[in-house]
Amino acid sequence: MRDPLELAPEVARALEHGIPVVALESSLLAHGLPHPLNLETARALEAIARAEGAVPATVGVVAGRIKIGLSGEDLGQFATRGDVPKVSRRDLSYALATGGWGATTVAATLFAAAKAGIRVFATGGIGGVHRGWQSTLDVSADLRELARVSVAVVCAGAKSILDLGATLEVLESEGVPVVGFGTGEFPAFYARSSGLALEHRLDSAADVARLMHAKWGSGLEGAIVVANPVPEAEAIDPAVLERHIAAATAAAERRGISGKELTPFLLERIAEETGGASLRANVALLKSNARLAAAIACAYAAGVS
Repeated sequence: MRDPLELAPEVARALEHGIPVVALESSLLAHGLPHPLNLETARALEAIARAEGAVPATVGVVAGRIKIGLSGEDLGQFATRGDVPKVSRRDLSYALATGGWGATTVAATLFAAAKAGIRVFATGGIGGVHRGWQSTLDVSADLRELARVSVAVVCAGAKSILDLGATLEVLESEGVPVVGFGTGEFPAFYARSSGLALEHRLDSAADVARLMHAKWGSGLEGAIVVANPVPEAEAIDPAVLERHIAAATAAAERRGISGKELTPFLLERIAEETGGASLRANVALLKSNARLAAAIACAYAAGVS
């Protein structure tokens, strides 16, 4: 079987010569944001990474190949086709075998980034343990993948719609360090604070790079979660956000929505309830995370010690 990975020439050259690379996911293009905001944001994230000195590598499955570094045409297809399925780790083999397309989630993007040798990945919020997990056992594949691969993941915490306390417990059990960037609390995606304290805090990209070298250099495999709060100007008050989450969750239960369809439904419903404030927060945190991820990638590539 041919190599399932297809690296863009720019990404391949960067990895060969030790130039910093930042992985980006394609799920936000196909499912996370409405058009044309999705395409505008994807292009902006790549531009931010470049401006900070890193090569962007947006990941997606195209015609049965995992592309590391989507072309401009590819980005347009993911943003407008409307029929590109969300692909997590379990779905990758099917997409490869059938020659299909797939918008990679955090778990699938992590897998691809690690296979390609990319050490830093910027996303919005990681998946986690869903509310009501005691009866549904709905736990994102992101958490298991974070335990498997040695990649630093810059995110605004986990999505606010999740059981954040349970999510942190699973990460602890899996040995995945969660580091607050400039904060001692776990961010809650649209909100800067969840009320959940973190044991570890770092305040510079160089400090994160040192942690990466220390962890992986000592043989401790697995990811590092760098929890970077949404910019204050676009953050939503946690109490207000919780009311909207409760209403959206109740609506999903009434309609019988679950599984892969649950998160997109909840995020869309919350966007409606907040008058677009959650969308503005989402875009702001994505840009902030891309900027920080590029800075970390540059510090790591420079061999900070």
